[in-house]
Amino acid sequence: MIGRLILTYPEASRRAGGLLILAVVVAALYSLGISSAWIGHVLPSSANWLGENPTAGRLVSSLLIALIVAANWKALRQLPRRQQVIGVWLELFALLMLFFYSFDLSFAFIAKKIGFLITQGVTTTLYISAISILIATVIALAGAIAKLSNNGVIYGLATFYTSLFRGLPLLMQIYIIYLGLPQVGYVISAVPAGILALSLCYGAYMTEIFRAGIQSINRGQTEGATALGLSPSQTMALVILPQAMRVIIPPTGNQFIAMLKDSSLVSVVGVWEIMYLARTQGQTEFRHIEMLITASMIYWILSICLEYAQSRIEDRFGRFNVR
Repeated sequence: MIGRLILTYPEASRRAGGLLILAVVVAALYSLGISSAWIGHVLPSSANWLGENPTAGRLVSSLLIALIVAANWKALRQLPRRQQVIGVWLELFALLMLFFYSFDLSFAFIAKKIGFLITQGVTTTLYISAISILIATVIALAGAIAKLSNNGVIYGLATFYTSLFRGLPLLMQIYIIYLGLPQVGYVISAVPAGILALSLCYGAYMTEIFRAGIQSINRGQTEGATALGLSPSQTMALVILPQAMRVIIPPTGNQFIAMLKDSSLVSVVGVWEIMYLARTQGQTEFRHIEMLITASMIYWILSICLEYAQSRIEDRFGRFNVR
């Protein structure tokens, strides 16, 4: 019956649905305990009434916020898609900055420390991440080929490796490598230990991504390459991998971004990367939140750069599939 009413009165049903969604949003905001103090700042004359009627004030605040969101949604829908995306980004970024501003941050302290945080911390983080990404990619490719092998020994080695390093927390791997290897006579410094742990951990995750990407290519491609006289290595390098990259790149890009952020864990062994410097610099004047927010924004900017590079690579490998 409801479906028949919707089909018979589509415009009225659309409006009723909009009002229902608005009511749900108001109820959700009210249940979250949205404060009405902002109304008093915007309309000082209403401050006394809001103080005397806190329940009604919360309800009015929830309703006004819901109406503002609805009006903003309606306005954005009138724009072209690209401008909608830009508008959403600008609005959410402004809200994020307003949220940070409410922390009463010392921007002078941030300005004094951010230079050292970038020159020392970002350089070390990118150095560790770049080397780890290269090594992890090589490990993942070798591991994927091994897991597709008919040789039981090679397959067993690959499956044990992926099971072990996907099963252990990355922080535990860093400690085991940094503190455990000296127990067997091999002393390793903090930076190589961090790079080795990141490479082995993400190499294990990426092994499954590479394996799935290779297996997604139709067997006929391999048979055709063999018929043309290509060796197995030539078939893999010239036929299979270029096609598999369309499947491999998106999840691999996510792993690279995760690795960039997880490089902060190497700070536990004293590596001077972004998170380590953020903690130590914030301790000097008890300005921890300033440095943590600054470090977070730096990680975000680096992640955006990786996302852009990933999209460009995806476009390059996907251009041959455009119909």
